Amino acid sequence: MLELVDIHKTFNLGTINEKKALNGVNLQLDEGDFVTVIGGNGAGKSTVLNAIAGVWPIDSGSILIDGINVTGLPEHKRASMLGRVFQDPMTGTTATMEIQENLALAARRGKRRGLSWGITKRERKEYHELLATLDLGLEDRMTSKVGLLSGGQRQALTLLMATLKKPKLLLLDEHTAALDPKTAAKVLALSDQIIEEHNLTAMMVTHNMRDAIVHGNRLIMMNEGKVILDIKGEEKKRLTVEDLLKKFEEVSGEEFANDKALLG
Repeated sequence: MLELVDIHKTFNLGTINEKKALNGVNLQLDEGDFVTVIGGNGAGKSTVLNAIAGVWPIDSGSILIDGINVTGLPEHKRASMLGRVFQDPMTGTTATMEIQENLALAARRGKRRGLSWGITKRERKEYHELLATLDLGLEDRMTSKVGLLSGGQRQALTLLMATLKKPKLLLLDEHTAALDPKTAAKVLALSDQIIEEHNLTAMMVTHNMRDAIVHGNRLIMMNEGKVILDIKGEEKKRLTVEDLLKKFEEVSGEEFANDKALLG
């Protein structure tokens, strides 16, 4: 479903602020893979997701989604293939619009908008049923402005919107980092549920080692713009934080120095 071939990206090339963000990333995701991505600050985690989404062009390499080479496609032309949930709960929704209007926008992604844009009775029923699955009471607040919701409620809604059209690939970029622990656990449980129910292929960047171990069927660790660990199957099920730290030190030759990840 996703293939990254020798991806390179350098920011501020030729300046004092030059930063090699991706340094030959190779990765292949099969359909239905749920991959967690972890690494220290500046390891290239979010940069990989932005490269896949087409936020900016890569310097070299190839990106294929479901066999289609999207390397040269701009962000808006990849949008129909992807679902994204960002770290900031405010990013994925429109605060001044109603909950049902936000869902309608997500449902119409990639379609031409004509005079029949209004929300139908059938759609309202569908949205009510979808919101009920979140168990947050939002199904009874469909006409409320999204700006009135809490961060956790907005992130749950964003997750619903991102998966409404069953994207080929779901990208979760530290989507629980701005939430309190209890709310974060709720959003992670919803993520697991939606990914499993729809057999979605997903990548989740996280700073929390325990979350990276517990969620998904595969874990990759990045360092200095490369994938240095790729753990799956039974090995991942048996993995502990201590095992992961030891493996990182063996592969990279250095200690994992990210307090945020260790304390999460």
